[in-house]
Amino acid sequence: MANSIDIVIPDLGDFDNVEVIEVLVKAGDKVERENGLVTVETDKASMDIPAPEDGVIDSLSIAVGDTVSSGDVIGKMSVEGGDAGSTATESEPQTSLDSASESAAPVSEPATEKATAVTEKQTLVVPALGDFDDVEVIEVHISEGDTVAVDDPLVTLETDKAAMDVPAVVAGSIESVLVKVGDKVSEGSSLGTINAVAASESPPEGPEKPEEPAPAAAAAPPAKSETAAPQAAAKPQSLPAIDETNFSKAHASPSVRKLARELGVNLAQVTGTGVKQRVLHDDVKAFVKSILSGQSTHAPAGTGLPKTPSVDFSKFGEIEVQQLTRIQKISGPRLQASWINLPHVTQHDLADITELEARRQELKGPAKARGISLTPLAFVLKACVTALQEFPKVNSSLSNDASELILKKYCHLGFAADTPQGLVVPVIRNADTKDVYELAAELAELSALAREGKLKAPQLQGASFTISSLGGIGGTAFTPIVNAPEVAILGVSRSSMQPVWNGSEFEPRLMLPLSLSYDHRVIDGAQAVRFTTFLGQTLADVDSLLKAIP
Repeated sequence: MANSIDIVIPDLGDFDNVEVIEVLVKAGDKVERENGLVTVETDKASMDIPAPEDGVIDSLSIAVGDTVSSGDVIGKMSVEGGDAGSTATESEPQTSLDSASESAAPVSEPATEKATAVTEKQTLVVPALGDFDDVEVIEVHISEGDTVAVDDPLVTLETDKAAMDVPAVVAGSIESVLVKVGDKVSEGSSLGTINAVAASESPPEGPEKPEEPAPAAAAAPPAKSETAAPQAAAKPQSLPAIDETNFSKAHASPSVRKLARELGVNLAQVTGTGVKQRVLHDDVKAFVKSILSGQSTHAPAGTGLPKTPSVDFSKFGEIEVQQLTRIQKISGPRLQASWINLPHVTQHDLADITELEARRQELKGPAKARGISLTPLAFVLKACVTALQEFPKVNSSLSNDASELILKKYCHLGFAADTPQGLVVPVIRNADTKDVYELAAELAELSALAREGKLKAPQLQGASFTISSLGGIGGTAFTPIVNAPEVAILGVSRSSMQPVWNGSEFEPRLMLPLSLSYDHRVIDGAQAVRFTTFLGQTLADVDSLLKAIP
């Protein structure tokens, strides 16, 4: 006869409020005595919490990011025999040999099989999101009892670059929904459960990363999310030196300490908002933002930004307040950080595209017959590929400590797309392997997906150089902000017919304004003007741009 017992955290010695970094089992799993259930991490080591007996996991009340101490009850399990209500046997924690493992199974509700042979209960999880984490749910398309087909949207997520739908991987009836609008989810997070029709014995293969907990256990409040540092985060140059003595005394987990060191933050100066004033990831990031915005009292003299005046505009007349989109809220601080941390310089130039435009007009009809819109931007993309191959430093990035230059052998071109939610930057991967027609086709496809908010995470990542074309709208020149960690961005304005001296007379030529903004730590003025000059020459050589890729 199976009895239910508590799963208790064994003696952790002098450690208290230890962070859970991995959940190794889920409800319904069979475990043997001494099998690892969760992995916790102290300041000195990581260790597995073992199963006290052979049995089946009934429920877990903890998730990645929670903190536990000796004697805490983290769940229940059923064991054969034994006294009902007994607690887990204490055992010494086992030191994990792989503290950086990322194969935690998602926490889900107990999977009870239906009596019918045509349905099976499965957990719906968030698929791979690439580098994105802690993504906001902006729309939930399902509710309990709904019937869905494969690829029907379940929820809509919004990153700082685009919104995307999470589709159903199986057909069936929704049994429960575990998320709501405003929740944050990551790769592998549970969205709900479904009674799948004609399901296989094994659940759909999902990502193998630790997930954010779904609010399935009523008694367990959701854990506060502690996300990793943004990929593009740069070490603030104005932060004070780390006081190693006080840094070591700060109440923070190893992952927070690592983040603080990467950002150059002295933990002794950060106010913790966790249990017992424990410093969280969000606290470190908030500290850095306060320094960049000039609001921190710990910023060295002269390094804070002056505040803009706060004005009540309503006293001057009628006003209307509109909320910024999520993309604008997130991209704004990132653009500001790039502008502050990168020494921007912009090189302006003109390219003669008279012959290019004449040839493009000739080819537009045949291209349209093939379903391709042959726009000027497709030729600019092709010319940029050639220029980046000639000037590899423009296709590079600085290392995190700015001591090394990372030259990229690939050429992934990002381009700014105008959408109702703001600018997003889709990426054409391996642009150096595509001809003008292929670039034009992919340009049109990604632009349409961007406007519809249907870009997937891989289509927004990995750019090594970005083009921002405003030519369809207007303008004569502008200063685009470098999209760090890239080191340069090309701005393209509207072409115009201008008089150009040919040595004996002025003749009308169609001139395209180019604006190259660059990180002066990597590219100097001479290299920048050589790049734009070469780019202009390449745009004038239409035959080379139309040459097929070998």
